[in-house]
Amino acid sequence: MTSPAIAVHDLGGTGPTTLYAHATGFHALCWQPVAAHLPARHNLAYDARGHGDTPCDPEWMADWETYGADAVTVAASLQVHGPVLGIGHSMGGAALLMAAIAEPQLFRGLVVYEPIVMSSDMAPSMGGGNFLAAGARKRRSSFDSFDDAIANYSAKPPLNAFAPNCMQAYVRGGFAPGADGRVHLKCLPEHEARTYEAGGNHRTWDRLPELQIPVWVLCGKPEPMQPSSRTAALAERIPGARYIELDHLGHFGPMQAPAEIAEIVASFPLP
Repeated sequence: MTSPAIAVHDLGGTGPTTLYAHATGFHALCWQPVAAHLPARHNLAYDARGHGDTPCDPEWMADWETYGADAVTVAASLQVHGPVLGIGHSMGGAALLMAAIAEPQLFRGLVVYEPIVMSSDMAPSMGGGNFLAAGARKRRSSFDSFDDAIANYSAKPPLNAFAPNCMQAYVRGGFAPGADGRVHLKCLPEHEARTYEAGGNHRTWDRLPELQIPVWVLCGKPEPMQPSSRTAALAERIPGARYIELDHLGHFGPMQAPAEIAEIVASFPLP
């Protein structure tokens, strides 16, 4: 399908280019609290199609191979100062893994937090796609104000685990004022649901051994039926990968502990 104009946000800093990719239903500015701790990197983050400020055809059924191709497009556009370091969370981690398999010369390396990559036998047992999709379709898509949305999300799981600055970034970057005076989700619930439903359809798992660049795989506390339950096995399939388990964090680790994640990113050796 035709590629949209992909929104890329400059999150500040100077130095080697670091490219951030977000999770399903999130957006580029969710990475701002992490980037704030990395002034010695040029931090850039992009909105996946249908998320944040990147449009998509409302009829598009969402496929993850396209998300991976979009990651290639963005990384290729940022090569003025050489290959980039990719930082990805959940869907964003999967997209960057796909991109690095397809075009390894674009990347210095990757740091991925619980990327959504599973084998064909894992997909049915996880059962998460339809459960998450059903939840997305029921998601409240508008609030009276940004502050109203923040109060709502801060009062209940799972988003109440976010650090306060991450909650601010999620809401203020993920909603837009409407003509009715309310604020509305930029990522439509139906698009989020379709993305979840397609999450087990790509075959990146089979191609992980092809990766030719340094990869660090981060994981929160392993939990049954969660992405964390398969992250260690994923890391084992990547040649030379480093696996880092942060058992005090959950799937939203980058939004729970942005300073800690930034410290790990800062320690990644750049050639």
